[in-house]
Amino acid sequence: MHKKILFVIIASVGIISTASSQMLFTYGKYTADAKDFLRAFNKNNAQPVTNKAKAINDYLDLYIKSRLKIREAYDRGYDSLPQIKLEVNNLRTQIADNYMNDQEMAGRLQQEAFQRSLKDIHVAHIFISFKNAGGAFDSASAKIKRDEILNRLQKGEDFLTIAQQVSDDPAAKTNKGDLGYITVFTLPYEFESAIYATAPNKFSVPVTSKIGYHIFKNIGERKAVGKIKAQQILLAIPPGADEASKKDLQKKADSLYKVIMAGGKFDQLASKVSNDYVSAANNGIMPDISVGKYDPIFENAVWSLPKDGAVSKPFLTSHGWHIVKRVAIIPVITDPANKTNKEDINQRIIADSRWKVSDNFIYERVIKKAGHQRKKYNEAGLWSLTDSLLDNKPMNGNSFSLDTPLFSIGDSVYDATGWINFVRSNRYKQDGTGNTKPYEQLKEDYIKFALRNYYRDHLEEYNADFNDQMTEFKDGNLFFEIMQEEIWNKAQADSVGLVDLYNKNKAKYMWKQSADAVIFFCSDQAIAKTAYNQLKKNPADWRKVTELYPEKVIADSSRYEWSQIPNLNKMAPAAGMITTPLLNKNDNTASFAYIVKAYAQPMPRSFNEARGLVIGDYQTLLEDKWIAELKKKYPVVINQKVLADISK
Repeated sequence: MHKKILFVIIASVGIISTASSQMLFTYGKYTADAKDFLRAFNKNNAQPVTNKAKAINDYLDLYIKSRLKIREAYDRGYDSLPQIKLEVNNLRTQIADNYMNDQEMAGRLQQEAFQRSLKDIHVAHIFISFKNAGGAFDSASAKIKRDEILNRLQKGEDFLTIAQQVSDDPAAKTNKGDLGYITVFTLPYEFESAIYATAPNKFSVPVTSKIGYHIFKNIGERKAVGKIKAQQILLAIPPGADEASKKDLQKKADSLYKVIMAGGKFDQLASKVSNDYVSAANNGIMPDISVGKYDPIFENAVWSLPKDGAVSKPFLTSHGWHIVKRVAIIPVITDPANKTNKEDINQRIIADSRWKVSDNFIYERVIKKAGHQRKKYNEAGLWSLTDSLLDNKPMNGNSFSLDTPLFSIGDSVYDATGWINFVRSNRYKQDGTGNTKPYEQLKEDYIKFALRNYYRDHLEEYNADFNDQMTEFKDGNLFFEIMQEEIWNKAQADSVGLVDLYNKNKAKYMWKQSADAVIFFCSDQAIAKTAYNQLKKNPADWRKVTELYPEKVIADSSRYEWSQIPNLNKMAPAAGMITTPLLNKNDNTASFAYIVKAYAQPMPRSFNEARGLVIGDYQTLLEDKWIAELKKKYPVVINQKVLADISK
């Protein structure tokens, strides 16, 4: 997985025009607009609701609470915290280019993307770097290597074998260049186009990028599998964490998993403990997961979940420990006239590299809105100054200062210093001749360069989607910071309060009918049968079974409620019982259980057994008290007329 996901509680999708510029509620001296609320509501209620008015009223309470928390964070000055400013600036740097695009090619690109969305392609990749073994740029050697590889492929040699032997992608040594399945928007546009233009079992023409050559093979195709909706709990590994800290995180993940398997509510745990603070704010619900979107380890774990409601065991990626719950499979939309799908594709096109075909609209928009004004200066003097600084030529007698203004865009002034810096880096033609561009061409290039930079620096003023995304990301960071300070850290640290809450509510923290058991998770039905027969010989020595099949059998020893034990069905477990293997038809894995001790009657959980549940309840108490205080500080008044309008 990569990067923080945007704070979905206030996500910007699904604007309803009838709510435009209508105040939905006030909180203190602040107002909340109906269109912003509806964007969030539509995002988090993507499926049709049977009672819209009730759904909106229920969601409004959650939305108000989120706005109160974020407002309090702003009023405390959290937005000026160095780490918040750094993360916001980093995101701006990462995503700004995705919004520097034109919209006139949307029709053709939309149709192309739709057709590609109907098909997933299994892809392999060979990369030939422009850098040689010594790290020097050597395009000539790269071209020779490319041609040698093409010659081998044309002779029929195996693509994966060649990738493993010679690809400059380090991962190819282990994955043989196999990238798995991709679909539209998975890879950069030029790669995607080459792949979709390649027939099954054929390899592509080489694609040239800034870093080298790329050759792809279409291993096979299938109808697109669609997307999966999932919830997750992420326990992120902090930068620089030592092994002890990583092991503590693993133990915490195992404990959370046991709580969930014992009946703990996934959404509550996700909202309170997950480090993916954006999905945590939405009860762990993630953006819909499509093929090739995330780390392969993560995707394999998600797609292997057998049914809606299934929960993965904790698994590790480079980002930390994940526990994932499958919510629903979202099939591919095959109707080209589907309005929602068309809007989604268009939004993804706007954020994709295929959109970067022209900058002309940028120049026109900036000049129209901000204005461009040429200043009065001696042009011959500017050329002379440029010659003297870049080519050591003598000045022609006309003095020219580096701080002389050349032109302005909006309230920004561009002087001769900026011109000299630009010319120094851009004066030579890109045709390999080494000749310099005429000053008139450079001047035009410099003005366009300045217009583009101005547009980028003021992107919030020109692109509402970008402005919304930046606002949402900042709000998400603030939400996380203040929740951590006010709720999460306090609940974790107050051991006395946790014990007191447990003692007052022991009857709430009960085991249902349960058993101490070892559950064996097997890679396939055959190995499950073998392990099952092996275990029957000496059940007490169950650890030897996992030692015999270290990569194919995983055992988890814990206490489980009867409903969690595979293939127990309606039987009452007894010590020594071994359930028969249960096949998971979705991925052909299998599981069975060895019962160590059975508990036929419900009984209280110890504090340690109930700790996760107690922390969740304690966080709820702290949050309820805090929300009451915030409502006193920022009194909430709902515009009932607007609420009624948007609830229709």
